Amino acid sequence: MTDEKPDLLGSLNGGSSDGQGAFDAHHPPARELVDDCVHCGFCLPACPTYSLWGEEMDSPRGRIYLMKEGLEGEPMTPSLVQHVDACLGCMACVTACPSGVRYDRLVEATRQQVERRGAEHRTWGQRVLRSAVFALFPRPERLRRVLPLLALYQRSGLSRLVRPVLERVSPTLATMEAIAPPVARRETVPALVPAVGERRATVGLLLGCVQRELFPGVNAATARVLAAEGCDVVVPPEQGCCGALSVHAGREAEGLEYARALIDAFSDAGVERIVANSAGCGSTMKEYADLLADDPAYAGRAARFAERTRDVSEVLAELGPVATRHALPLTVAYHDACHLRHAQGVRAQPRAVLTTIPGLVVKEIADGDMCCGSAGVYNLTNPGPARELGDRKAANVAATDAELLVTSNPGCLMQITDALRRQGREIPTAHMVLVLDASLRGAGAESLTG
Repeated sequence: MTDEKPDLLGSLNGGSSDGQGAFDAHHPPARELVDDCVHCGFCLPACPTYSLWGEEMDSPRGRIYLMKEGLEGEPMTPSLVQHVDACLGCMACVTACPSGVRYDRLVEATRQQVERRGAEHRTWGQRVLRSAVFALFPRPERLRRVLPLLALYQRSGLSRLVRPVLERVSPTLATMEAIAPPVARRETVPALVPAVGERRATVGLLLGCVQRELFPGVNAATARVLAAEGCDVVVPPEQGCCGALSVHAGREAEGLEYARALIDAFSDAGVERIVANSAGCGSTMKEYADLLADDPAYAGRAARFAERTRDVSEVLAELGPVATRHALPLTVAYHDACHLRHAQGVRAQPRAVLTTIPGLVVKEIADGDMCCGSAGVYNLTNPGPARELGDRKAANVAATDAELLVTSNPGCLMQITDALRRQGREIPTAHMVLVLDASLRGAGAESLTG
């Protein structure tokens, strides 16, 4: 994708001429799901790209039309690839649709087809970028090796000189430089964090990739909070990526390999729940049963894994509070991460958890169900549209007059933090679990806003 909006239709006959149609026989978008769309238009105001460009083919129903064309024999075209690549995969349309259209399954299946049959329609630069992104971000051991260099760069103060150059040379590199959070002190989480007081549950904790390396304090705080609420927290040390970034981008084989390895890592953990504190990770882990349904060696195990997966807010809301909360006299704005609100349907639980904190006031953000533009790696592959969405979100956050922006996904934190900074707004940001941890420890509001 370029930073410009895609052409409306392109040439439906301008793609492959192999005569096979757009899709191969391996899990094409299901015709019965395509036919569920009655083109009512309720998805249009919910769709971020339609809100940016007003183009029919950059709405969910427009993309479904292109999928239907592909199922009816049209070849894989640059138009189909371009419009599918332009989709953030935020799933707001799934929430908005009165007919229950499973656009989430349709776009995921189509992206897999694009990766296998349509990558030639991307530019050389786009293909190189995607390869580089997926060689780094799902690999925490590689991210770890990059961090000392990033820390040195951040301390040098060179960003004032480098950033304007990157803006002109490569919007993607400029975005990567701008959204990178300050490198934090490394915090490791022990393999077992025992419950404080009476044990109420035994849970496993996903460490993740970006969360583990760029926001290490979030995992440490998650373990402390769960332990304080009576959970034995098991942290398998050999765990790796959950596969979310790859699955959401259509890199099916790669994503499933990560999923199998994660299932293996938790297979002997003896836990009742597997806890994710990253919305994108949790949504994919809850889909493991569908993703691995064709694998006889993993199908049953994947279903059991998915059934046990919960977002940290779900576990905390289900258990109910027992640990003492200290007052946090603070006004916060809560941002719903798309893969928590729309993909997982988890909306009430984070707010319920935050309202257990004395003195905390939670404000809603206008157009709160609209994506911030992070969307996995979207802000790297589509930096222009992502920045527009980030700017909208930052303005709506600022309008709340909140002292702190709170969310539940590392990508959202980086995207909104950068957008607020670009607009000169001094509003700090934090993961939801850090706010609860500060209350439990009696750390005070200044630990989050100072």
